[in-house]
Amino acid sequence: MAERPTRALLAALGLPDADLHALPDSPLRFPDGAHYRVEIPSTEGPRPFRAVLDEAARLDVPVVRVSQGSGVFMHTDAELDELASLGRGAGVEVSLFARPNAGWGVSAMARAPVGPLIAPVAHGTEQLVAVIEDVRRAAAHGIRSVLLQDIGVLSVFDALRRSGDLPADMQAKVSVMLPVANPAAARVIAGLGANTINIPTDLTLAEIAAIRAAVDVPLDVYVECPDNLGGIVRYHELSELVRVAAPVYLKFGLRGTVDPYPAGSHVAESLDAFARERVRRARLGLDLLARAGGDVFRSSGVGAAGLAVPVTARAAAGAPA
Repeated sequence: MAERPTRALLAALGLPDADLHALPDSPLRFPDGAHYRVEIPSTEGPRPFRAVLDEAARLDVPVVRVSQGSGVFMHTDAELDELASLGRGAGVEVSLFARPNAGWGVSAMARAPVGPLIAPVAHGTEQLVAVIEDVRRAAAHGIRSVLLQDIGVLSVFDALRRSGDLPADMQAKVSVMLPVANPAAARVIAGLGANTINIPTDLTLAEIAAIRAAVDVPLDVYVECPDNLGGIVRYHELSELVRVAAPVYLKFGLRGTVDPYPAGSHVAESLDAFARERVRRARLGLDLLARAGGDVFRSSGVGAAGLAVPVTARAAAGAPA
């Protein structure tokens, strides 16, 4: 067996041999040349989406992507059509979660102390089928971005996209619940077809820099997140996050809350208020970024190249728009 140091072996594989504490500038950009984009997570339906759009216009926040966590199946056909129409009209990407998973089913292990390890996975073939059905239903309604949290689902998604059974422009946004915490894992997930990767909320700048050195796909980074994802609040790192991680989606969640999934009309007022406050938090973050000299960084505007903006129903059916 070759007597080579492990770090040398990693380097030979084209991976960083250490976390990058020098925090090098990322040379990568979005297709439009931007360093960062703003995402508002947990936008659970048309009403919160309208709230996001309204508040983004009022506060001049360049929101270009909203994401949802409850699952495609938690929306009626009319609601999916409305989400697609709102996104298309505003030039904003709409990314819907493809559910279910072990944490939502009968898995006892998902509710045990080791639950976080198993809860995100598609539990058995029937959940795998259900998740892919969620993806296909989203595509049929013109949605072009789905959130995935299982490596098997991701591999099937990519195979169906390559075979033409899913639209070629459909994008896979890998959830924070599929923990991609090191450069080797990031390379694997990108190789399985991920278009963006939501990294764990608690990675240091040096750890993020090492992941950026291993993959070219955009990274999704929580600037603030709910308590069940760690309650991270890292606004004062924004300029360094953008510099090191570009191209990066900056996600503005809310500490002091937990996820509302599956959401619905029974919590409509809270969902609306949460949506508006997340946009306000984004405004605070962007203001702080500017005060820190971050005006050298460019953000994307609505309709930017590479965004998975919903298409019309006719286009989703394969007919000319």
